[in-house]
Amino acid sequence: MKKLILLAFLISVAATTSQSQSSDREFRESCTSIMVGKKASVDGSVMTSHTCDGRYRTWMDIVPAQKHKKGAVTKILKGTLFTESLDEIEQIQREGTNYKKPDNIIIHSDFEFALEVKGEIPEAEQTYAFLYTAYPCLNEKNLSIGETTTEGRKELANEKGMFYIEELQRIVLQRCTTAREAIALMGDLVKQYGYADIGESLTIADKNEVWHFEIFGEGPENIGGVWAAQRIPDDHVGISANIPRIGEINLNDKDNFMASENVFDVAKKLGYWDGESTFKFWKAYSNVKPFSIREWFVLSSVAPSLNLSMTDEELPFSVKPEKLLSVQDVLKFFRETYEGTEYDMTKNLLMKRKKQDSDEMEIVKSPYAQPWLTTNLIATFNTIKDSTVNRVRCIAVPQCSYAHVIQIRGWLPDEIACVAYFSNDNPAQSPRVPFYSNILQTPKLFHVSGHKRYTADAAAWTYRQANKLASIRWEELREKIEKPRADFEAKMFAEQSQIDSEAIRILKEKGKQACQEFLTKYVNNFADETLTTWRKLSDELWYVFVRGL
Repeated sequence: MKKLILLAFLISVAATTSQSQSSDREFRESCTSIMVGKKASVDGSVMTSHTCDGRYRTWMDIVPAQKHKKGAVTKILKGTLFTESLDEIEQIQREGTNYKKPDNIIIHSDFEFALEVKGEIPEAEQTYAFLYTAYPCLNEKNLSIGETTTEGRKELANEKGMFYIEELQRIVLQRCTTAREAIALMGDLVKQYGYADIGESLTIADKNEVWHFEIFGEGPENIGGVWAAQRIPDDHVGISANIPRIGEINLNDKDNFMASENVFDVAKKLGYWDGESTFKFWKAYSNVKPFSIREWFVLSSVAPSLNLSMTDEELPFSVKPEKLLSVQDVLKFFRETYEGTEYDMTKNLLMKRKKQDSDEMEIVKSPYAQPWLTTNLIATFNTIKDSTVNRVRCIAVPQCSYAHVIQIRGWLPDEIACVAYFSNDNPAQSPRVPFYSNILQTPKLFHVSGHKRYTADAAAWTYRQANKLASIRWEELREKIEKPRADFEAKMFAEQSQIDSEAIRILKEKGKQACQEFLTKYVNNFADETLTTWRKLSDELWYVFVRGL
C-alpha cells in the first residue's frame, strides 16, 4: 500500500511539472533541437535532434513502405500527438471515423484530445517506411527531422488550414529523400491546403546537409502559411529552442535560403515590417528576442571565444565550433542542467550536518537537491528564504516524453547509415537506445503510450518510475541512475563498429531483408536490456523509501 501511495505522489509531481509548463509558459519551453553540419562533426556525419518536452504520446512504431492504387488518398489528421497507439490512426485512415477507445482503457488524465480528419490529399503511388514518433522523425532513406514549437504572433494562426506540423512531417518522410525536397514539398502543401498550427520550427537533415525551417500561419484572412528556411553551414552548429531564429534572408542565395513567395508581402500587409528597414524573419513574425538560455548555452559552449552574452540583442544564427563535435558531445548537451554554473538551480540547496566520526558541522548539498523542482517546490523554498532557487529552463527536463539525436553517416549504405539515439523520459537520466533507420519493428513496450495513464507495459513508465524515485533524493541517489546510463552509452558506442560491419556483411551476402532483421533483433535486444535494468533499479529504489521520503 505504501508503494502505491508513493507512486501516486510521484505521478502527481510529474503532472504538476507538466501542467505548470503548459499553463504558465505555454509552448515556449517545450522542445530543443541541436544541429551539426558534416564538417562540424568529428567523423563527417550530419546530426539533428529533438526533445519532445511535454505530455505527448510516447508510443513509436514503424510504418512500412507501401504501394498505393492510382486515385488513393491519405487523410490529414489533427490530434495524432495524443493517440495511444498506431491502431487509432490506422482506423481513422481506413474508415474515416473517429477512433473508439476500448472500454477497458481508463484514462488517468485531465485532458483528452479527439483525433479528427482535417481533409485529404492524393496519396503517393509509393511511400517510404518511417519511424512514427509523435513528431515523425526518420525514414528509410535517412531523411531526419527534429522539431520545436516557436509559437510566434498569436494572430497568425488559422485553424481553417488543413495541416498541423506533425502531419507535414509524416507526408514528407513518406515522399522525400532530401532536406531540400522536404522543405519544397511542405511549402507546396501549405500553399495549396493551408497551415493550421501555431509557429513551428523543423530541423531537417539528410546525409549531406541540415536545414533550419520555420513556419507560421498567414493570419485570419488566408489559410496558407508563411515560412523560411536557412541552411546550417557544413562547418557550423545550430540550435532551435522554441524561439524563432532566422534573421535576414537572401533569396538570391539559393544554396542557403528558401522561403515562401509571400514572406515579405504578408509582413508588410499585417504591419510587421515597413518595407524599408532590414527585414528579419524572426522580428517580423515573432518580435520576441531570438534566443534564451538554451541557445546561448549551446552556442557559447561550442564557440567560447565569441564571448556571447545573455545580454546580447541577438546571437549568431549558427557558429563554427572550436572543437569538432561527436554524437557523445551532443548527447551530453541534452543532459544539461547547468550544474556548477551561475545558473545551477541547486547551488543554494544546502544543509548542515555533522562530519562523520566528529561533532564538527559542515555545509553540504542537500540530498533533496535536484534541478527539476516543480513550481510549488520552488515557491516553497523561496517562501522560506527569498531567491533560494532562481528558476531557469534546463535542456534536460522531467516532462520530456521522448528524445532523440539522429546521426546520418553518409559514407555507409542507406540500410545502416542512420541511427536515432532514442530515450524516453528525462534525457539526463534515461539510457539511449540506438534505433537504426531501417529496422522492421520497434520493441513491444515502445508500442504502448504512457502520456495519459500509468501502465507498466509502456517503456516510458519503465524508465520514468526509476527516474522519479531517484529524483526524490537526487543528490544522494543520482549515481544509481547515472552509472548505468553511462554504461549503456559506452556499450552502445563500443559495439557500434562491430554491429555496422556485420550488418554490411549480411547486406552484401543475404540482402536487405536479412540486414533489417539483424538490426531489428539488435535494437530490440539492446532496448530489452535497458528496460530490465531500469525495472531492477525501481525495485532497488523503492526499498530506499521503506521508512519514508
